[in-house]
Amino acid sequence: MFKKILIANRGEVALRVLRACKDLGISTVAVHSTVDAEAMHVRLADESVCIGPAPAAKSYLNPQAILSAATITGAEAIHPGFGFLSENASFAQMVADHGLCFIGPSAHHIAMMGDKITAKRTAVSLGLSPVPGSEGGIKDPATACALARSLGYPVLIKASGGGGGRGMQAISQESEMESGYNAARSEAQLSFGNPEVYIEKYLACPRHIEIQVIADQQGQVVTLGERDCSLQRRHQKVWEEAPSPVLEETVREALCQQVRSAVAALGYQGLGTLEFLYQDGRFYFIEMNTRLQVEHPITEFVTGTDLVCAQICVAAGEPLAFAQKDILLQGHAIECRINAESPIDFLPSPGTVTSYHAPGGPGIRVDSALYDGAIISPHYDSLAAKLIAYGRTRTECLSRLDRALSEYVIDGVQTLLLFHRALVQNPQIQAGNYNIRFLEEHAETLRAAVQNLKASETA
Repeated sequence: MFKKILIANRGEVALRVLRACKDLGISTVAVHSTVDAEAMHVRLADESVCIGPAPAAKSYLNPQAILSAATITGAEAIHPGFGFLSENASFAQMVADHGLCFIGPSAHHIAMMGDKITAKRTAVSLGLSPVPGSEGGIKDPATACALARSLGYPVLIKASGGGGGRGMQAISQESEMESGYNAARSEAQLSFGNPEVYIEKYLACPRHIEIQVIADQQGQVVTLGERDCSLQRRHQKVWEEAPSPVLEETVREALCQQVRSAVAALGYQGLGTLEFLYQDGRFYFIEMNTRLQVEHPITEFVTGTDLVCAQICVAAGEPLAFAQKDILLQGHAIECRINAESPIDFLPSPGTVTSYHAPGGPGIRVDSALYDGAIISPHYDSLAAKLIAYGRTRTECLSRLDRALSEYVIDGVQTLLLFHRALVQNPQIQAGNYNIRFLEEHAETLRAAVQNLKASETA
């Protein structure tokens, strides 16, 4: 087992990894930018190193600074968390070349799955069915139009080099193709340094289902059920739950078996998540995330496993401490992403937290690095906290979540707390009746609900 790990991240995920290291008896090194000098993970780590100024490109995205910090502190491994350099194949290779362990899969597998076109081709070779679309990149609008005619409108133009909704354009008719194609390429180049795009059929009302998998260096592959991440805003997940309200056990097990076979054939090691769109009884592979997921706590709740500890142990060469037969899904868990944004128009709301009180009680977990006086910087992602609720049933889980949301206090900045209260009280959400278009199609209803909740708070 490692004796010292450098955590190459910030915020709640850095704190999450630090806690796992403490549980395993591993010393920790926190890296931080100048504005994060008083961050909670920095305060709690055994050692800390400032790696640059506030802009991420000069600190958390600076491989040389991170590797220098690892060298001077004698760290044996680097945990990248999620975001930043967690899916950067070049960084993973640099870590290995410096004789350190990158806590994640190989640079080869990161690169393979990081390019969406290569990932789709690989998925097909492994027996997974992707969304119908182009076999490779599309070189010009004329080619895009020809393929869109064969697929049938609407279609999606997507960036080959990344995800998260960047470089994505929905095209409903041929007259929109040229401008949409050019816009997608420009955004892809700006976001990922790679202008290549491809085309997929636009599915009307799918669920977003993902399967959590982990593989050790001894060849054992275990799936830990699914997460339903269908509630999204601009292709960014807002609310996740496990298990999905719509999957039957036989359907779940068939998909998990398919994933285990694919991951084993790939020779993959570490944590990973295979993501699918699910519509009309069919699963369509869309991508594989080669890292710890933001929404991992709900899987931990329903399976009783510590995914971060397991990830670290696998990276250290230890066999998985559990087998597939040990993974039994029990109860229900939901995670709300509490972003520092306006609950009305979703504009970012950086600033200083003037008062902070986390909810508690049975079945409630909060993953956050906030405290009274914490600074939410405009330089980074707006995710301020994750509120996770667990219950023996989905109904109990929703009830506990509603209670926890009403208890949660984050003053000094705006957050999505009221937005999530509107969601948890929505009849269709309570019934599990939603898909990836729900937030878009019910935007006005939810906005009115948020305004009513806000008015009742101030009355």
